[in-house]
Amino acid sequence: MFFFGIEHEVAFLNQEGKFADFSRTTFADFNQIIEKLPIYPSDYSQLRVGDAGIKKKRWYIEGFERFFDSDKVIDCQAKGIEIRTTIHPDIQGAITELTASFQLLREVAAGFKFSPVLVSFNPFNRVFVPQPPLNDYELKQLQASPEDQTANIYMVTYGPDLNISVADLPMAEVIDIGKKLTYYSPYIVPFSFSSPFYNGDLWGGLSVRTFMRTGKRPATLVFVKKQEQLIQSVPTLTKVARIPAEVGRIEFKACDSCDDFSIYAALLALLKGLVLDKTLTGRSIVPDATEHQIAAKAGFENPDILLNATKVLQAAATALGDDPDVNYLAPLQEILSQRKTKSHQLIDAFQYVGSIEETLKLSAYL
Repeated sequence: MFFFGIEHEVAFLNQEGKFADFSRTTFADFNQIIEKLPIYPSDYSQLRVGDAGIKKKRWYIEGFERFFDSDKVIDCQAKGIEIRTTIHPDIQGAITELTASFQLLREVAAGFKFSPVLVSFNPFNRVFVPQPPLNDYELKQLQASPEDQTANIYMVTYGPDLNISVADLPMAEVIDIGKKLTYYSPYIVPFSFSSPFYNGDLWGGLSVRTFMRTGKRPATLVFVKKQEQLIQSVPTLTKVARIPAEVGRIEFKACDSCDDFSIYAALLALLKGLVLDKTLTGRSIVPDATEHQIAAKAGFENPDILLNATKVLQAAATALGDDPDVNYLAPLQEILSQRKTKSHQLIDAFQYVGSIEETLKLSAYL
């Protein structure tokens, strides 16, 4: 039996129509939105709260937590709001919950003059520099894992975690699936490309997010039960589960954000098909940064990326067979046949209106 969940990061424009990132938005600005959103106590067996207590709801502020000289959080430099779904036995359940949570977030945020926009890489700030500078305690904490050392990347990137697990699957097989998804990641992520902006202008490719983050942060993360099941790698492939519901979870983390949630349904179906598939033999502990960067620049116009994406999609469809979830793959088939991604639409809109903010308004979760 399969289980599915989605974590989706939301970026905003503020009441002046400016991009609401850490440079002009505080924790309090976003927290007033969070406080108006409901809490579901029954979620706690599935959703981790975390040490700082920020993640109490299905919505929480995504950002960089600041400390003084202990593990007590004294501030959080905010980049946006994340929505996370509970665990569902079917893809449609996860999509339905995400859609409802997003609509509620949009309604509440509008009351504070914030509007959600599709962003996968900060279109104006290339880097995140903590202010004030990190103290000795914070510098020590950042040595805990390779990912903790790349806050400069995750604070300027936005994207989903597409979560999938299979009941009672041996951990060795779960880890093998993680290696498989890591290997084929360069041919999966182009379906989601939506980050053509960089430093206030067009970047010159389709996904600056993919270009900048791959090789430094995981494509796939597998949650194991025991310390001895960990595989040492940089970036991380395996992590010890923090709550029982995480054991055996596979998080695919490499995609850009999507404003059309049917693409998330399609990608979850693709992942399910790849879990079931027995024909694709590629495996990798760490993502291939070079291949991801080729994809990020050219997408499906690159013959190798197109060929392998076609191979991956066909393998998933064949493995799904007569499973109704195979129907979710249709949007990916269309993207592949047209070789056009959301980034192409954003580039066309920008060339027409001449402003990133106006482009984001035009394409904001229509």
